[in-house]
Formats: sequence, C-alpha cells, structure tokens
Amino acid sequence: MEPPAGAGLSAAWHTLSTALVPPAALGLTAPRSDPVGPLKDDDLRAALDVLRCYDLHSIVEEWFIEVLQTDLQANIAPEFWNCILQYENRAEEPQCSTLLLEAFCLLKCRLDPYLNSLELLERWTKAGLLLGTGAQMLQEKVYTMFKAILFFSTTKSFQEMIQQFYSRTFRIYMRQWKKGEDGTNECESSMSETEQESDTEEGGGESPLCAGCSSKREQCWCPKAMEQFQQLNDILRRLNLLERVSADAVTTILHKMIEERMEQRCRGEYEHSFLSEFQEWIEKVIGWLSRVFLQDGPLARSSPEASSTLKRWRCHVQRFFYRIYASMRIEELFSIIRDFPDSKPAVEDLKFCLERTNQRQQLLSSLKSALEMRLLHPGVNTSDIITLYISAIKALRELDPSMVILEVACEPIRKYLRTREDTVRQIVAGLTGDAEGSGDLANELSKADPVTLENGQESDDDISEPGDWVPDPVDADPGKSSSKRRSSDIISLLVSIYGSKDLFINEYRTLLADRLLHQFNYSAEREIRNVELLKLRFGEAQMHYCEVMLKDMADSRRINANIRDEEEKLPEEERPPFSLVAVILSSEFWPPLKEEKLELPEQVKEAMEAYSKKYEKLKAMRTLNWKYHLGLVSLDVELADRTLSLSVSPVHAAIILHFQTKSTWTLTELSEVLKVPVTSLKRKMTLWLQQGVLREDPQGTFTVIEEEQKDQVEKVVLIDSDEEGDSAMASQADQKEEELQLFWTYIQAMLTNLESLSLERIHSMLKMFVMTGPVVTEIDIQELQGFLQKKVRDQQLIYSGGVYRLPKNCN
Repeated sequence: MEPPAGAGLSAAWHTLSTALVPPAALGLTAPRSDPVGPLKDDDLRAALDVLRCYDLHSIVEEWFIEVLQTDLQANIAPEFWNCILQYENRAEEPQCSTLLLEAFCLLKCRLDPYLNSLELLERWTKAGLLLGTGAQMLQEKVYTMFKAILFFSTTKSFQEMIQQFYSRTFRIYMRQWKKGEDGTNECESSMSETEQESDTEEGGGESPLCAGCSSKREQCWCPKAMEQFQQLNDILRRLNLLERVSADAVTTILHKMIEERMEQRCRGEYEHSFLSEFQEWIEKVIGWLSRVFLQDGPLARSSPEASSTLKRWRCHVQRFFYRIYASMRIEELFSIIRDFPDSKPAVEDLKFCLERTNQRQQLLSSLKSALEMRLLHPGVNTSDIITLYISAIKALRELDPSMVILEVACEPIRKYLRTREDTVRQIVAGLTGDAEGSGDLANELSKADPVTLENGQESDDDISEPGDWVPDPVDADPGKSSSKRRSSDIISLLVSIYGSKDLFINEYRTLLADRLLHQFNYSAEREIRNVELLKLRFGEAQMHYCEVMLKDMADSRRINANIRDEEEKLPEEERPPFSLVAVILSSEFWPPLKEEKLELPEQVKEAMEAYSKKYEKLKAMRTLNWKYHLGLVSLDVELADRTLSLSVSPVHAAIILHFQTKSTWTLTELSEVLKVPVTSLKRKMTLWLQQGVLREDPQGTFTVIEEEQKDQVEKVVLIDSDEEGDSAMASQADQKEEELQLFWTYIQAMLTNLESLSLERIHSMLKMFVMTGPVVTEIDIQELQGFLQKKVRDQQLIYSGGVYRLPKNCN
C-alpha cells in the first residue's frame, strides 16, 4: 500500500529544508553547533523532484532568502554585535585584535551553512532544476542581505577597532618590507626615512619597543598580527564583506599615511622632485593592499573581481596623492615663485599633477589670494613687487606654456602696479641696470633675439607648422591671441601693464637726462649701449630723441675742447678768471627741465656771456639760453685758518660768493640779491652751517666763521642734530618746522588723490617729487613721522590701520 501523497510531499520538503538551512533557523531543537549529517545528492535530487511534481520548486529560492533574512535579523546579527560590544572596552591591542577575529570567526561559522547551500542552489539553477532569478542574481541577493542587515550601520567603536587593526598591520607590513628589501633596494634609505624618524621619536634612538607592533621586543606579536590579518581578510572575502567592512578603514589609513609622509618629506622643500620617490612608496603600499584584497597562500587564485578591485584601489591612491600633493604645492606657490629658478623641480612636479587633476581653478584662486595678502599692499616696495612678478612670469611659463595661468593669476599684480607712481621708473631703472637686484631685466634686454614690441596683433594662423598648434585651456580669454600670449617675454609683459610703450620711452628719456646731467665727464658708453638695445625692442623712431641727447653730450665735449684750446692761446691777463665747462642741450629733444629763479654774481654772468660769444662763433645763427640753477661748481673756500674744497650746486656757490664782498648777510638781503624765496634759501643755507663756514646769530643773520673754534663747531653740531640747548634749540626747531610746512601742501595733495598712504609711501613720494636737487636729504623718516603725528594731534590728519588719511571735513 502506497503512502498518501501529502506524506511524500511533507517528507520531501523536510529533507530539502533541513539540508539547505540550519535546523535552528526552522525552529527545530537541534543546536547550531551540531552539524547535520550530510545527505547524498541523490536524496536531495529525489526530494526536489517531488517538489517539482507539485510545481513547488519555484518557491525554493524565495523561501531560502526569507529564512536567511529572518535568521540574520533574529539571531546571527544580534549574536555578532553582542560579541563586538563585549570586546569594545578591552584596553590591550593584541587581545582586542584576537577577540575581533573571534567575532568574525563566529559569524563565518553561522553563515557557512547558508553559503554551502547557496552553491548547491546555484548548481541546481544552472542545471534548470529550479525556477528563480538566476544563479548570479541569487548570489547578489544573499551578499546584499549580509551587508544590509549586518553592517547597515556600525558603531563608532567598531570602526575604530577595524581601523586600529588595519593600521597596525599596515605598519608591520611596511617594516617587514623594509627588512626584506634591506641592502637590495637602492631607494631604501629614502623610502624608509620617515619611518626611521618616527622610530626615533617614539623610542629616542635605539628604542626597546618593536617598531611594528609597539610592544617590547621580547613580547613582539608582529607574526601573530599578520596571521590574524590574513585570517580576517579570508573570512571577509568568503562572506563578500571585505570592502564593506575594511574599505573606510583602509582609505582613512592610506590618506593619513600619505598626508603625514608628504608633510614630513615635501613641505617647504622645493629644490627636489618627489614624484618618483612617492611612486615607489605607493607601489609598496599597493603590496599591502594586495594582501588585503587578493587571496594569499599556496592555493591562491586571483579572481577577476579581486584584480579589478586592486586596480581600482591603485588608481584611487595615485589620484589622491596627485590631488593632495598638488594642493600642498598650490598652498606654497607664492614661496615657490619667490624662490624660482631654485624651485623649478617643485614647479615641474606641480605641472605633472595638474595634468592629472582638475585643480586649475583652485590654483588660480589660491595664488590670487596669496598675492593680495602677501604682496599687493603699501608695505611692499614697488621694486620688490616687480621682482616677484618677473619670477612669476618665469615660473608660471614653466608650469603652463600657454601662459593662461600667468595671465589670469597675475592680473591683480598688473592692476596694482598701475596704481603705483614709481612703477615705470622702477622698470626702466631695472632695464638699464640702475635698480637694485635688476639683473633679470638687464639680462632680458641683452638677449640676442628679443621680442619686438609692436602694436599689431599676431594671428594664430601664422604658425609655421600646423602640427605644432596646441589649443588653449578652456579658461583662456578668447579675445586674446594665443600665439602672442605664448611668445610674450618678460619685458613685453611689463610694458603691456600700461598698454603703451610711449610711457616707458618718456620715462627712459627722463632717466637718461638725469644720468647724463649728473655725469660731468661726458662719458656715455653705458647709455649708448642701453639705447642701442632699446632700439631693438621699441624701434628706432621711438628712440630718436634719446640718440639726439647722446649726440648733444658728444658735441658738448667737442665744443668745450675747442673753446678751451682758444683760451689757452690767449695771454694770461685775457683769460677768464675761472674755467667754465657747459653741457649744451637741444631743448626740443630733452625732457622739460626744472625751472628755478637764481641771480648769479656778476663775474659768473660775465664768464657765461663770454662763453656764449665763443659758441656763437663756432655755431653760426645759434645762441645759448643758460639754466643758472643747474650744474656743479667746484670751489675752494679759503678762510683764515683752513681751506675747504667742495663741489656744490650753483645756488650754494652763489650764496658763498656773496660773502666775499660782505661777511654778514641777513636772509632777506640774500633773498633779494639771489631772487630765491626765503623759505627755500633758508634750507640751502644748511649746507654751509653744517660745514662750519657760516653761523646763524641772531636768527636770520648769517656770518662767516673765519677762524674755526671748537665751541662754535660743537654749537653747530648741536643745532644740526636737534639736541637740547638754550635759544639755539628753539631756533633750530622753528627752522625745522618751517621746512616741514613746505611739505604739507604736497602731503595734502597726495592724500586727496590717493585717499590713504603709509608713512613709508609718503616719505618715498616726497623724496621723489619734492626733495630733489644736489643737497642733503631734507627730512628723514623719523622727522616726518613726528611731523605727521603732530598733525594728527591737531586733528588735521587721521591715523588708523598703519595709514594716514585726511579728515572727511577737510577740503
């Protein structure tokens, strides 16, 4: 007699279900630790055939997933996390690592039956014995369920345990690599330098602690730690949880190690390239990652998924390194530019990284900010700004041959230099070698094949070889010629700050005139060379006036030689009382000269008229218009007990010559005779007071000191140095106050136009525009500061934030 059909179905389901999942998951009394005896595949196939007869084989997969989900939620996950919670407060790292491994071993033990059954179901699905989503989909569902239920959210302490575990094994692995490669790797000394430093810091020289596990050397547990490391990775790999559990920890460790090593090795070091060294170090790190993500051991077989994972990690580590290294160099770019060309290796490293990361905008914003904070403010001299701009041109051209970064990042420098009054003068002085540290510009001017500064635009279609064309970056200004930008050199970029070369030509004319008029030996070889070099840059037409100026100097030398020869032929009594040498200028070609009123003594004017007549004989139809206040007078001042040999300006000479006819003059009398304003004349008298030739007694009256007396000399020194005295101190203070009032009008005009200025800027502008002429510096910066502070106390100025301003109600 056959059993009922229902009994056969029930027996088949019982056989299949107890074979596929642990009995405890079905509510049976069998403990999980008792293994169920393995059933033969034939028995399971027979049970499956019974289910197929009732068309129930389609629900086996769905039932398996549901039982697994219930068991995970109700039993396996709570059991695992209870183990983790018990181990959280373990203080010793070795014990903590052991207990962490035990928790995952328990988890593997609970999930192994399901994984074995999963393999069986996959085989049945592939054989067509089951209906469902397919073998691949079933596997993905199971592994997704592991991640979702077990590790949907993890505790902070668990994350710290995992990170501590992997961090320790990373350090141990690096130590083992070092020992294994010692003596065979040429880069070993540099590769392990950071670790050696950390050892020294921890242990102070020869540390008694193991560098890997930080335990005493006799208690070293490095081998055990690496064994646990391998076991844990095998478990996580078996459960397909490796990346879910360890990815964050591994990422954090690698990022931290790269950043620390970079700070120790690269920060502030610009003269060496670090890319190749870090590439070797990254390969060493990849070796540790392969221990994490690839199966190790004699039966190791690398799956395509694992190899793909390792390749992905390699790309991630390299991209992170390039990004962090580029960020660090971008932060230091101001210093790198300042130190160029010594910092060229750092620029090349940054260029390599920028080609692999999208950080151009970060570089532009960071460099602009650094320039504005550290360079573009009143406390920096114009010459220093120009020097750094030249370094920026060189460094950024190396970084970006398209010159787009230079054009965008340095626009604030160009804009700021346009606001500086002395920018053009400093650039021109640099070109001619007159400025301090001007070697770069002078060398640039001497280049054999200079860039001609023409106003026309060069077309991008004029490239000789079409294959050489390179497109501009996306952030380039489309309105500007690419080829012109790339071919620009230092001088053309500096000249283009103002958009016109006329400004520089006129400034050079002024500088050249100043140099020529202060060289009374007519030697102009250096100026001739500079003019010839500038003609190559600016064109011959632009430099024509300068050539005429140089020709005037040569003509003056020849004319003076002719006149001197004529004078030597005259009898002794007909020769002029003193030698007169003139610099004859073609007025239309020279810059406007400073105009000052000065009436010279008669004997000097007679000598000038005689010189003019001799000149008119040499140059028919021409005459001379003398500039009495310009020139240099060499004279000997003969006193009763001494003779002084001096070279002074004409106004100083005229003053002392009048004391030949009368030993005492008042300031008013001298002013009427010389046609010089009293205030200016009083300043000029300072030279003779300092030389001890004149004395002021009483105030406003000057007398010759024929015989030098020590007490009188000391008195003069006391007056000049503003030391405390009796009536002389007050007189000197009044004089200084009157001198300073002369500057007040200029200071008010400066502050009206520029709103606010620092003390140093005011002083430099006064030196440039007011304190000119062959006299000693009229006011030093300390005196100016005292004067300005007095104006602040009188509420005529406001001082805040290191700059001076006019009050708002001041017109």
